[in-house]
Amino acid sequence: MKIVGFSIRRPVTVTMLFVAIAVFGGISYGRLALNLLPEISYPTLTIRTNYEGTAPAEVENLITKTVENAVSVANNVIRVSSISKPEVSDVILEFSWRTNMDFAALDVREKLDVLQLPLDADKPILLRYDPSTDPIMRVSVSGSSDLSGIRYLSEEFVKSDLESIDGVAAVRISGGFEEEIHVELDEQKLASLGVSIQEVTTRLGQENINLTAGTLQEGESKYLVRTLNEFQDVEEINDVIVAQKNGVPIRLSDLGSAYSGYKERKVITRINGEESVEIAVFKAADANTVTAAAQVRTRLEELEQEYSGKRVPLNFQVVFDQSRFIEHSIDEVLNTAMIGGILAIIVLFLFLRSVKSTLIIALSIPLSIVATFFLMYGANISLNIMSLSGLALGIGMLVDNSIVVLEAIHRYQTQGHSPREAADLGASEVGHAVVASTLTTVCVFAPIVFVEGIAGQLFADQALTVTFSLVASLLVAIMLIPMLASLGQDGVENARIETPKKVREFFLVRPYSRFLAYALRQRLVFLAVALVLFAGALSLLAGLGSE
Repeated sequence: MKIVGFSIRRPVTVTMLFVAIAVFGGISYGRLALNLLPEISYPTLTIRTNYEGTAPAEVENLITKTVENAVSVANNVIRVSSISKPEVSDVILEFSWRTNMDFAALDVREKLDVLQLPLDADKPILLRYDPSTDPIMRVSVSGSSDLSGIRYLSEEFVKSDLESIDGVAAVRISGGFEEEIHVELDEQKLASLGVSIQEVTTRLGQENINLTAGTLQEGESKYLVRTLNEFQDVEEINDVIVAQKNGVPIRLSDLGSAYSGYKERKVITRINGEESVEIAVFKAADANTVTAAAQVRTRLEELEQEYSGKRVPLNFQVVFDQSRFIEHSIDEVLNTAMIGGILAIIVLFLFLRSVKSTLIIALSIPLSIVATFFLMYGANISLNIMSLSGLALGIGMLVDNSIVVLEAIHRYQTQGHSPREAADLGASEVGHAVVASTLTTVCVFAPIVFVEGIAGQLFADQALTVTFSLVASLLVAIMLIPMLASLGQDGVENARIETPKKVREFFLVRPYSRFLAYALRQRLVFLAVALVLFAGALSLLAGLGSE
């Protein structure tokens, strides 16, 4: 093969090539993202609309149906589902696979902008994450007995601060006390003065407004005019005239009272037995969990220092962090792959009984892995359970090509050829077979990347990692191995450490020879056993579950 001859004639060039691969692979490894699983993002968008004080039936009729009718005609939408809960409407849009979700979100936003919803309903929010999924982090906020102050600071400042972090899709606050204005009315006073609750509600809404009043033209200048008449304190609410009877104004204070209080608590959060406020952090669908969690932890440390000297200090304690589990899982897989590589080298040494051959093949394993990291970075593949399992699977096959090439080279050396001639003849002899065998394995894994749906997203990283590792091992086998094997003195045979004859015969030669001789004498028996096992396997196949 020409590439084998080139590698032997240009050892410096080949050395520099693999040094560059090692450097680029090392840099790529440091930049690879860490995830528990590959990016499994359903092509979905969730439209959430809040409508306070409404029951599920009202939410369904006034909000959900209107939103569904508007967005169901968006491009590439294949399914629309909805969940109507008290005060909340969630409309979930499912798109066809490989849809550009950025353009899909723009298309949906355009349709939401022209919706006519009830005036007291909140503006629909487009979420790029599934609100039913678990958060990647749960953080407890404490620091003082003023739970209302902690809740206020968390909602008004901490929430927006964390949501500005790249990779964070949403932050949800729960626990503590939420401030709200309570208006309590005396039923007997309402009845005696002939004022209904609806009149009071209408008047409070009319007195607490912030609306546009059009534009004012003055010469060449145009001014935007707004009507600002919002309540500034509780006393203003008590002084509101809600009705007039016989020319006498009736104020809210005549019918009851307004005061500052707290919302009815539906969630109570405790950490170590003490009440606190909880912050749940949700990541974007395409974000890296480990990176996003690390940035959140860093920002929480900065915020804790900022609030340490204020009236309401904030202490943050991470209660749950999904990234820690991911890092632990990744470390376990990496350790398993490393142990597998070491065991492979030990087994190779026991069988090859050659220090030089074992070192050459031992060098091919880390080089192939590092080259795989470089290809993974180029293909935007993260370090996750699937990609690392593919790499661990590939480690067992990485040495196959190198062993075949090295054994062919050694055979020519034992025939009296010089290391340079043996490397050229041996690698060229088996080169085409090595390439063919590697490509047949690649042809098994590579087509998985074309599978659509969850299966394609889940196994694509594994298939590509196996493919990359095999391609890297092929490059090592037909370039690096011949070049290293050719480096030696003519007439000097590769030193081999011989296993003691008795040990070799007792553990390897004698048992296998006896078993092989017996199998050749009982051909029909062994053939019948093989057929029975095959038929039994087929009968068990029907009983295997599938999911």
